[in-house]
Amino acid sequence: MNTKLLISHQELTSLLAEKSSQTVLIDTRSQEDYAISHIPQSINIRDFFTYLLENSSPAGLKQLQEYFAEILSRVGISGTEQLIVYEDTLNKGYGQSCRAAFLLKYLGCTQVSILHGGYKAWLKAGLPTSDEVPKRESSIFRLHPNADIMVTTAEMLRAIDNPTIIKLDVRDTSEWLGVSSSPYNPDFCPRKGRIPNAVWLEWHHLMNSESEIPTFRSPDEIREICSSIGITSESIVYIYCFKGSRAANTLIALEQAGISAKNYFGSWNEWSRDFSLPIDSTVISI
Repeated sequence: MNTKLLISHQELTSLLAEKSSQTVLIDTRSQEDYAISHIPQSINIRDFFTYLLENSSPAGLKQLQEYFAEILSRVGISGTEQLIVYEDTLNKGYGQSCRAAFLLKYLGCTQVSILHGGYKAWLKAGLPTSDEVPKRESSIFRLHPNADIMVTTAEMLRAIDNPTIIKLDVRDTSEWLGVSSSPYNPDFCPRKGRIPNAVWLEWHHLMNSESEIPTFRSPDEIREICSSIGITSESIVYIYCFKGSRAANTLIALEQAGISAKNYFGSWNEWSRDFSLPIDSTVISI
């Protein structure tokens, strides 16, 4: 089944009107925001944004898989449903709904979509909201990990000196410049800097971030922006940020433009903590 990765609030409304549709909505916002109001029948799984991969070794990835399999089983998701994820607005939540979509696809879910424009688009359209938490029976989530979309630390290390693989850093300006180690605070991670030989494209640039309802740019615009840093439809791209969230947002944008990429999910949070791994720690001045 060919499931659209991005769906509009109009398409979601039509989908929910189909009584035979096996659709589950997943709200990735904070529990506090979810409690105030959410799309009716949606369930809150904040862990898709907050979970930090300990390391991208086989043991670390197995831990990630089992962690989310337990959560998804508890809320009644088997993996065969059509899953729609959303956040408040695509440019404010550090790519949290995209991170959720990436993780669901990695875990083996094949029907995953993101609400384009997020909850803000839903509210602007005057669509109904609720503060009720739906009751769902538990099930058994069947893991089918898709390693093809995930880059491990070992793979990123091998790619550093390979010019055919573009190491794409999509973090915020202060992180790329080497003056901050994370979006949380400057010294959250033990080292500041960049993965050697990386190129930079701040994640915001692939969206219409200043619009009232931020959405991804058109495929043509995305391709034009990417070409300015040497990325084409023929490129091999490994994307990283701090914890794979903004990288997931960028991954979605590139996919919409026909550019294949993989997410180094451990990203700077993992890389910077392993002092055996090389970094470019030069502070860049602008």
